[in-house]
Amino acid sequence: MAAASVLLTLLAVIILYFRYNPMMHASPFMVRRFLNWFPLGMSYAFLYMARYNLNVASNALGSKMTIASFGTIFAAGTITYGLSFLLNGPLVDKWGSKKGMLLATGGASLANIAMGIVVYLFLNGQLEVNMTIALAILYSVNMFFQSYGAVSIIKNKAYWFHVRERGIFGAIFGTLISVGIYFAFDLNSKIADSASANPKNPGFLSDLFHTTLGSVNNGVDSVWFIFFIPAALLIFWFIMDAILVKDMPSQAGHEDFDTHDASSGQMHIELTKTEMLKRVFSNPIIMMVAAIEFTTGVIRNGVMQWYFKFGKVVPQIGAEFFHDNWGLILCLTGIAGGFAAGHISDKVFQSRRGPPVAIAGILITIVATTMYFSLLTSPLIVGTCAVLLGLLSISVHSLMSGTAAADFGGRKMTATASGITDGFVYLGTGLQSLVLGNILSEKPESWHAWPAFLIPFGIMSVLVALKMWKSLPDATRKYLASKDIPVDRVRVVEEARVGGTVNLEPNNRA
Repeated sequence: MAAASVLLTLLAVIILYFRYNPMMHASPFMVRRFLNWFPLGMSYAFLYMARYNLNVASNALGSKMTIASFGTIFAAGTITYGLSFLLNGPLVDKWGSKKGMLLATGGASLANIAMGIVVYLFLNGQLEVNMTIALAILYSVNMFFQSYGAVSIIKNKAYWFHVRERGIFGAIFGTLISVGIYFAFDLNSKIADSASANPKNPGFLSDLFHTTLGSVNNGVDSVWFIFFIPAALLIFWFIMDAILVKDMPSQAGHEDFDTHDASSGQMHIELTKTEMLKRVFSNPIIMMVAAIEFTTGVIRNGVMQWYFKFGKVVPQIGAEFFHDNWGLILCLTGIAGGFAAGHISDKVFQSRRGPPVAIAGILITIVATTMYFSLLTSPLIVGTCAVLLGLLSISVHSLMSGTAAADFGGRKMTATASGITDGFVYLGTGLQSLVLGNILSEKPESWHAWPAFLIPFGIMSVLVALKMWKSLPDATRKYLASKDIPVDRVRVVEEARVGGTVNLEPNNRA
C-alpha cells in the first residue's frame, strides 16, 4: 500500500510537470527534458537510500552500535559531505552534470558495498579493526561521492529550466528528496526486517533472503543487505544516467535558451575554480542562502534522524503509526510542502525565494516549541510536530539549495553556488549529530534537549530570510519588466551589483 502511494505520487508529479509550462515550450522539448531530469532525480532519490541506510542499520544492530557511535559515524560523513563542495562544486561546473552524477552513483555504490562487507565481518566475528572507525571512514567516502549528486542535478536544471519555472522544479526536487527518504527509512527497514533471522513481517523478500541468499547465518541478522541492495540499485541508475542524461538542450537536439538567471549575458566569461569560489563567497545573497541552509541542516536531519531513535527510547504508545511509516509520511508531507513553497514563490512572490522561507521558519519555531512541551506527555502531538518539521524543512531546502542557489549563482556557477549552500546543510547536520549524539541517552528525560536544540535555529532562519525578502537576480527583474509582469506592486529602488541582485520595496502609488 505504501509503495503504491509513492508510485501514485510520482505519477501525479510527472503529470503536473507536463501540465505546468509557463514558458510555452514545445512538446518534444518537454518530453526530452523529462527524460533528462527523471533519471537524474531517481538517482538522487536512491542516493538518499544509500545515505540514510546507516540509521536503519544502527537500529538493526541494536546495542552493537551505541547512540554515541552512530553520532560519530554520521557526523564524520556529513562534515565530509559539507566540506567536499569546495572541490566538487567547481569541478561539476567545469565537467558538467552528467559526469558529476556518474561519479555520485558509482562512488556511493562502491562505498556502500565496502560498508556492507565491514558489517558482515563484524557480525561474524571476523573484523580486526574498530567498527566505528572503519564505518566512519567508509561513510565519509560514501558522502564524498554523494556530494556530487545534489550539485549535478541542480547544475542540470540551470540549463533546462527558466527562472520562472524553477519554483515548481524546486518542488520536484523536494519530491525526489522525499521519495528518497521513503526509500531510506521504510524500504531499508523492510530490508532489515526481511534479512533478520526472525522477521516480524515475513513475506517474499524474507523468503528470498532465507532460501536463495542464505540470510540465516547461524542466527545472525544479515544487516549487510541494507548496504548491498542500495548499492545494486545505484548501479542500475548509473547505467540509465550514462544513456539518457545530457548537460544542456543543445546536446539533445534542442536549442539552448537564456534562463534569465545571474549568468544572463555572462555565459562567454571563463572562470577558474578560485574565481568561482571567490564570487560565491563574496555574494551576500548566496551567503544568506547558505546561512538558512545551515539552520535547515540542523532542523531537517535533527528531526529525520532522531525521531526514529526517540521512538526506540520512549515507546510512542498510541502513535506507532508515525514510527512504523516514518519514511512514507515524510515522503508525502515533504512533497506537499515542497509544492506549496514552490507555488507560493513563483505565483505569489514572483519567484522571490525569501518570503516563503521566512513563513516556514516562523512555523518551524512554533512547532519545535510545541514539541518541547509535549515530548514525554503526548506521543500524538510529538509525532505530528516531527512530521510538520520534516515538511517545513524540506520545503525550505528545496527552495534554497534547489532553486535560490541556482538563481543567484547562475548557469556558470550553479554547481559551485548550490554546492556551497548544500555544504552548509551538512555542516549543520554534522553539528547536530555531534551535539545530540553526545547529550542524548537511553534516559527519556535527556531527550528534552532535542527540540530545545532546534528552536534557536528556527529563529535564525527567519531573521536571515527577512533580510533577503526583497531580493531577485537582476536578469529576472528585467525579464519580469519586459513581460509586464507585476511584482506585487513593487518598484526597483536599488541594484546591488555584487552578484547581480536587485532589492525591491513597496510602491504605494496607484
